[in-house]
Amino acid sequence: MYQFNYHRPASIEAATALFRDAEDAMYLAGGQTLIPTLKQRLAAPTDVIDLGGIEELTGINVSSELVSVGAFTRHAAVADSAEVRRTLPVLSALASLIGDAQVRNRGTLGGSVANSDPAADYPAAVIALGATVHTSSRRIAADDYFQDLFETALQPGEILTRIDFPVPTRAAYRKFPNPASRYATVGVLVADFSGDIRVGVTGAGPCAFRATALEDVLKAALSVDAVDTVEVPDAGFNSDLHASAEYRAHLVRVMAKRAVADLLTA
Repeated sequence: MYQFNYHRPASIEAATALFRDAEDAMYLAGGQTLIPTLKQRLAAPTDVIDLGGIEELTGINVSSELVSVGAFTRHAAVADSAEVRRTLPVLSALASLIGDAQVRNRGTLGGSVANSDPAADYPAAVIALGATVHTSSRRIAADDYFQDLFETALQPGEILTRIDFPVPTRAAYRKFPNPASRYATVGVLVADFSGDIRVGVTGAGPCAFRATALEDVLKAALSVDAVDTVEVPDAGFNSDLHASAEYRAHLVRVMAKRAVADLLTA
């Protein structure tokens, strides 16, 4: 790990000012990606700005139509929230599948979504639920947020502050986890908004995306069999020692069918 200056500001304004004045700063959330990256000397920031001291970034607010989660809220808090389980159970279920207990008690919603790891779980929920990403300066629609491998619409110095998740009529998430890391080799979230279907996929490509072909057939006939009528091309999909692009394309359909089955029996 290289030497750096450590800061723990108490406000968003102070954090953005520190970032602006530093030569090469990085924000620290739960540290599940950044700390290993620093330890392996894959990054050498001049300044690390810890967002853990900003109280307004933590918390969950629930209404009948919206679940709003602060960026610094831990995965475990989302998984264990009785209000989230009652109002948006798919989100608490998804959070409970992230990593292990240690990861869930350190990792944060904002850190996961800002990092945009191609195999992270939360991005599937952001896409499928049509969430709104709030930052220190603006709002970003889910469909405009994820752009490429570890690349989002966030600008340098911009802080993700909270995410608003609309509450669907019903929804379900299924993933094929890597047995060691529990990351999603492929994960699919299907959300039904009174007949308007959204499908978010993670793990398959460089970043989370909407499966519009699946959405179209499920809007016409919300059934497990309808998924079999969709061809999922593997062009541009991830291919590594864990799974080939072809296998990931197959998993998209398998996880979609399981998610639809769960949704129909919920």
